[in-house]
Amino acid sequence: MERKVETQRTIADYLTVENPKVGFLAKVDELINWKPIETLLKKKYRRTKDATGEDAYPALMMFKAMLLQRWYNLSDPALEAALYDRISFMQFCGLSVSSAKPDETTFCRFRNALIRLQLDTKLLDAINQQFEKSGLLIRSGAIVDATVVQSSRRPKKKIELLAEDRKEDEVSESGPECKINFSDDEEAGWIKKMGTSTYGFKGHVMVDAQNGFYLGAHTTAANRFDGKELGRLLEENSLLQKAPVFADKAYWSLENRNLLKEKGLFNGLMKKAVRGKPLNKVDKLINQLISTLRYKVERGLGTLKKDYGLARARYLGTRKLDYEFAMSGLCFNIKKAINLSF
Repeated sequence: MERKVETQRTIADYLTVENPKVGFLAKVDELINWKPIETLLKKKYRRTKDATGEDAYPALMMFKAMLLQRWYNLSDPALEAALYDRISFMQFCGLSVSSAKPDETTFCRFRNALIRLQLDTKLLDAINQQFEKSGLLIRSGAIVDATVVQSSRRPKKKIELLAEDRKEDEVSESGPECKINFSDDEEAGWIKKMGTSTYGFKGHVMVDAQNGFYLGAHTTAANRFDGKELGRLLEENSLLQKAPVFADKAYWSLENRNLLKEKGLFNGLMKKAVRGKPLNKVDKLINQLISTLRYKVERGLGTLKKDYGLARARYLGTRKLDYEFAMSGLCFNIKKAINLSF
């Protein structure tokens, strides 16, 4: 059974209470219906005992703590400390000053459970569905882009042969032609972008074209070519029929154009000139128009890197980085919804 968390307010709670009408976290509680989120968590996450044999903490409380970790870019130890120090954090998680608080190892185990049960993407979809019902998120179009994320490990040796970002003929699924890899982050790969070499991953991201809500993403080694991931993004994220899909020149290929046609989606890919066939004035104008729309995904990726710590991975491997993108995207969407609603 779940641990009974002490929520009865003490004198200390009343002396330190914050105005419930003010503050970001109070708005989150007003905006989000936590009932279906709690139902989803209880259906999939059935842990009843913690590592010490005590009753487990409520799943919803732990999930809310994971949201706090993303919004405030906290490590597990820092999150543990904050739940003792921050009254607003306690209130958001349904705790009182005198409540027992989870420790850093409990957060780590809960996060690993979310990853193992693939609850990160399910929770993102559940939150997005609430925004769709309220009319904030409309899947009438999408913008696709990719961003490089540095590995959490620094390789001991820098290899010489690097794939140049955005150059498909120099990028292979197996990576650069070098069999030596001095890093324990084995799923990462090398890429060179604007003269800078990076060892890490690439996040392939889709946002909605109207308000820039995060729809979904998946990660690969950094040397994976952007244009090869459009099909997977379309499979993972549903769009309305005839919805436009916008992307830069890296996605312009016959394979992707046929894919959009087969799925009944509008081709919003920027055209790419080829040898002997430069773009005409109309093509250049169309590219300029598409480029003016792409700021929504570029600004969103910038926010994920700057405010949510996605410039560098926290953990090893693509699956855990998928979790980072899903949870950060979920938190990004809640903030965006609040800005549009209040």
